[in-house]
This record gives sequence, structure tokens and C-alpha cells, in this order.
Amino acid sequence: MSTADPGIDPLLGLRAPQDPACDVFLTGTVFLDIIFTGLDSAPVRGTESWARGMGSSPGGVANMATALARLGLRTSLAAAFGDDHYGEYCWDALEQGEGIDLSMSRTVPGWHSPVTVSMAYEGERTMVSHGHEAPAPTASPVPGRTLPHCPPRARAAVASLVPGRSEPWVAGAALNGATVFADVGWDETGRWDLDALPDLEHCAAFLPNAEEAMRYTRTDCPRAAAHALAERVPLAVVTLGAEGAYAVERETGTAADVPAIEVEALDPTGAGDVFVAGFVTGTLAGWPLADRLAFAGLTAALSVQEFGGSLSAPGWAEVAGWWQQVRTTPGQDPAALERYAFLEELLPATDRPWPLRRAVPTIGFRS
Repeated sequence: MSTADPGIDPLLGLRAPQDPACDVFLTGTVFLDIIFTGLDSAPVRGTESWARGMGSSPGGVANMATALARLGLRTSLAAAFGDDHYGEYCWDALEQGEGIDLSMSRTVPGWHSPVTVSMAYEGERTMVSHGHEAPAPTASPVPGRTLPHCPPRARAAVASLVPGRSEPWVAGAALNGATVFADVGWDETGRWDLDALPDLEHCAAFLPNAEEAMRYTRTDCPRAAAHALAERVPLAVVTLGAEGAYAVERETGTAADVPAIEVEALDPTGAGDVFVAGFVTGTLAGWPLADRLAFAGLTAALSVQEFGGSLSAPGWAEVAGWWQQVRTTPGQDPAALERYAFLEELLPATDRPWPLRRAVPTIGFRS
């Protein structure tokens, strides 16, 4: 079940009749994630390890889609789903459980779902994945459209850039007026060449982590890297892990540096996706840059306190519960409270105790 509160719409005061029905469009590979928790240490070769907990959920691009939907954004996902029980489960969990629009998605006959097994222990994770690339569609489920070259009109789109590869849908989304946010993975080629990311020219915001940013800009400081990236993209956001995040806006020259919230991290799976979803939400809502960074960091911090990828994405109820808890706990740093005071007018009143438990879906139960 989704943790999004149907009464919380972060864009409520900004919506107009001529606006696109979709807030955010994204595409990618959906995995079935099987997460083992409660492991005291890494599995030892030649032995059997027993986990004290397990959960199953859609993973891969579904982590980002779920995080966006739980923050109240109308999310459209174009993805291939396996023609098996895993694929059926992932489709139902995303469409029925999270309210994600899958009209641009398809089920591929005879293709099995990609699967990832994740083991969480000591604040880290170890993953084993298996899957095959989905065959190209022979026909579009939407008349007049091919996937994913012609995405629906949307306020924003999220792209994952790959060195040496161009995805036509990114330029199409930008041409249709979408604000394109992009992250990037590890460059397996070792070149770390920004010119090898051709779709970057269509992006309004680029959100690499510190190591990626420094390698791409040949700098030895993540903040210097952010300024260098801002020469290539309108908004550069560099995540700094336990130190927070730093952002530079090219047009105004505005820079923001927001520290991270200290939490006990149980599982970092999907935290980067949640950070991007929080930042997209704040950007579309028109918040100041520092508030966007703070909110993105907060949602990511809430996510690592739970196990799983899409399972751990917080909704507004979790954000409200956290704010209620910290502002009523004696001894808090006044400056830190002031940093998050912008939440006060956004959040609903809550009497739910903290910490809140997220629903943990799994395969096999029938209602």
C-alpha cells in the first residue's frame, strides 16, 4: 500500500487546467527485489546464513517512481514487465499500490522479470542480480506513440545518463517542455568525459555524487566540481554522503550547502533515488534552492532507516511524523530546527507516533 497521503499535493497551488496531466515521466528497468534483513555479518563461503527478515518489492527504476508517487507527484513510468508472476506482482504493486500511471508500459510475452537479491548488514548491502534485456516493442500500447521515444507531456522527467549512449526520449521530453533531471552511474570505461554524455545538453539539473562529480571535472573538491559542472548545465547538485549536499545555480550564481541529518542507516538501497525525488518535488513546487536540498536530504535520511528500495521511500506522513518528533524533543539545535521550519506550513497535523512503520509487501499472500 502506498504511504502517500492523497490529501497532500505539493503542487496544488500551482496547477492550472492547461497543465500536463503527468508531473514526472521516467523510464528504465523494473526488477523484482528480494531483500534479506537481520543478517549479523556478510555471508561466509561454504556456510548457510539465516536472515531474521525478508521483504519483496519492485526495484530498479521502480524505486524512483515509488519515491516520486509517495510525495504526491503524478508519476508516469514506461517500462517492460516480465510475463511471469514476478512481473504481475510488480505491475500491481506499482499501479494499484502506488498509483503510478503505467499506460506507457508493457508486458513482454515470454520474457522473465529481472531479479535482484539484496542482503543488508552493518549499514551496507550486497546484491546479486540476474536478467536479460527486454526485446524491443513491436507495437506501442498507445496508438501513435512508440516507446520511449515520444514520452507523454510532463512537467519533469528523470533520466539516468550512460556514457556513450543517447536516449532519444530525453530530447523529446525537453522539447515538450519538461524539466529534465539527470543522474549518472559509475563510468565503466574509465574515461569520465562529460562529452560522452550527449543527453546532458537537454538537462536542466545534473545530480551526481561527489566521486562522480570530481572525476568528471578533474577536480579534487566536490564543491569545486559543482561549480565546474554548472558551466555545463543550469543546475548542478553534488551529493556528499554523510556531509549533505551542495548545489550551484548557473543563471543566478546561487550556491547552497546543506548538511546531512545524522541517522542510523540500516540499508542505503534506493537512498539516491529518494534524494532525487525529494529534489524534483521541491523544484516543481518552486522552493528556494537550500530548502530543496534540505528536503531531499531529509527524505533520503528517512529512507535509509528502513530496509529495502521502494519499500523504504517515505511519504508525507513520515515527513510529518519526523518533524513532529524533532520539534517537540528538548535539546534540539535551534539553527537546525530553523533549517526545516519551511515544513511547518506544508505538513498536515499528525498524531501518529514516531518512528512510523512502512507497509512491507511480499509475494504469496492473497487477500
